[in-house]
Amino acid sequence: MAKRVYEVWKGSNRFMCNGRLIFGPDARSLIVTLLLVIVPVAIFCTFVASNLFHKFPSYNAGYAILVATIVYTIYVLVLLFLTSARDPGIVPRSAHPPEEEFCYESSASVEAGGRPTPSLQLPRTKEVIVNGMPVRVKYCDTCMLYRPPRCSHCSICDNCVERFDHHCPWVGQCIGKRNYRFFFLFVSSLALLCVFVFSMSALYMKFLMDEHGTVWKAMKKSPASMILMAYCFVSLWFVGGLTGFHLYLIGTNQTTYENFRYRADNRPNVYDRGCLNNFVEVFCTKIETSRNNFRAYVQEEASRPPRAPPRDAEVDDSGGSRRAKVEDDLEMGDVLKISQRHDFSDVGDVRSRVSDGLHQKSPDVELGLGLELQAAPGSLSDRHHSSLGRRN
Repeated sequence: MAKRVYEVWKGSNRFMCNGRLIFGPDARSLIVTLLLVIVPVAIFCTFVASNLFHKFPSYNAGYAILVATIVYTIYVLVLLFLTSARDPGIVPRSAHPPEEEFCYESSASVEAGGRPTPSLQLPRTKEVIVNGMPVRVKYCDTCMLYRPPRCSHCSICDNCVERFDHHCPWVGQCIGKRNYRFFFLFVSSLALLCVFVFSMSALYMKFLMDEHGTVWKAMKKSPASMILMAYCFVSLWFVGGLTGFHLYLIGTNQTTYENFRYRADNRPNVYDRGCLNNFVEVFCTKIETSRNNFRAYVQEEASRPPRAPPRDAEVDDSGGSRRAKVEDDLEMGDVLKISQRHDFSDVGDVRSRVSDGLHQKSPDVELGLGLELQAAPGSLSDRHHSSLGRRN
């Protein structure tokens, strides 16, 4: 039975719901993130928001605080789900290297005869034009393709991701072209949730201080409020700082990867369109559909014959091949010399036997043998001269 793409996926991702949801290999960290969001909100709703029901008698504003907290928390969790459970922009792997980029070069290794052998080489980089300026892209050995501009290979997920920003362990997924918008909304919304919980907890402490007179008595009355205020204060430094940093990245049209990797290069940013257009590009453009159909059936490809090197890529007669030909000629010359010696010795033996055993033959027979014997050394000398000419 044919398998689906997600069943034979070569990356490190984890799939759920028959390939409908895709997570990173560290998806278990998502449980920790959920607990860090849900547990404080549950404590707030139980010990703080429920006690604010009667503090705002007009229009039942105390109930609105509880409802707003629950609805806003659900919104944050939905953004977290959209960030971690979708394709971040994975570039499909190629089954074969790009043939149009092949080139044949003489390798450093030589054979036993001294001839360098042509080897298949693939350029490690090539230049493409982006917004009228050349940008160098790299070849990925794992995915067997040239990465598109702003694409990078994530070592954790083992995939090339378009507009790669970073791999976030808190959401258990790469942040790329298709989920960066949801990631930023999740982080910024979480920062606002921290501000809201901190403010309502501080307001409730203010009401308790007015009733009991001192801060210590107010803390005894509601220790949960003090714990929530401390927790939100610490968390706000993290998510608030992250929100500010990504606001800067969006305004300059950078990614986290580009900011840290090319910070010292001082080269112009070819992707910067201006602050307003950069924000429009992130928040107002349509999200492209995934380039991977994880639920599709795998189609087996027919094996292709090995590619033969072109004629113009073969090694010419100069350099190593010329030296190899000279060595072959020298070896042939030595063989001819040895065979020549054997032929001359054979001729001597024949002449001696003719002079001893055939002196009684007729003159015609002696003349014929003499002509044959004279022709043999001549042919040998011709072969000797031809070998000398070949060596020259």
